Amino acid sequence: MAIDGRSPISARDRLIVALDVPDVARARALVTELGDAVSFYKLGMEIVYGGGLDLARALVDEGKKVFLDLKLHDIGTTVERATAQVARIGVTFLTVHAYPQTLAAAVAGKAGSDLAILGVTVMTSYDNADLAAAGYHAGVQETVERRALQTRDAGAEGLILSAAEAASVRALVGPELLLVTPGIRPAGGSADDQKRIFTPGDAIRAGANYLVVGRPVTAASHPRQAAESIVEDIAAAVP
Repeated sequence: MAIDGRSPISARDRLIVALDVPDVARARALVTELGDAVSFYKLGMEIVYGGGLDLARALVDEGKKVFLDLKLHDIGTTVERATAQVARIGVTFLTVHAYPQTLAAAVAGKAGSDLAILGVTVMTSYDNADLAAAGYHAGVQETVERRALQTRDAGAEGLILSAAEAASVRALVGPELLLVTPGIRPAGGSADDQKRIFTPGDAIRAGANYLVVGRPVTAASHPRQAAESIVEDIAAAVP
């Protein structure tokens, strides 16, 4: 049975390390270095298009949780069939863009599996000016809230959103939906290309269930130590 926002989650399982690296060899080296400090990994388009689906299968076989961040968006039949293929791999999360038709197709495609569908609301590298430039009349907050309700109504398990919107969305949709927040940076860390960032503890206190962290761990001089520090920050913030 797929998890939801009310499921108990350990502090370590709440950290999802993004393997946003150029090749599988580097990703595998990071997984080895991180060892049992990390139980959950995100594989995005960069690594997936470089052979990462085999890595996803291997990580699942090794008992790790895997989040495939593919951001599917296509005609309904294609999304449904692609989601069914992903479900067979045994990964935990899959992202699709949070448009009603796309969400409904993904939910149909994962039927009978434990795969959780996460609707992407607004990218954390976007702000109100970026949405306006793309032709959206609503700002980030209104757009995220609308897509949150559409994700819930479609029967998907959760959302990808900035921690900046987590508290208001949690109040809007209740405790059941999973809230997964990228754009996480430890206190004093670089924002890189993110515009809406939070520290790990602040994101948890805002209502996030899972935190996606990439460069603060993978580009750290001591990745395992960096991961352990984030887990400690999460543990201190969990109610």
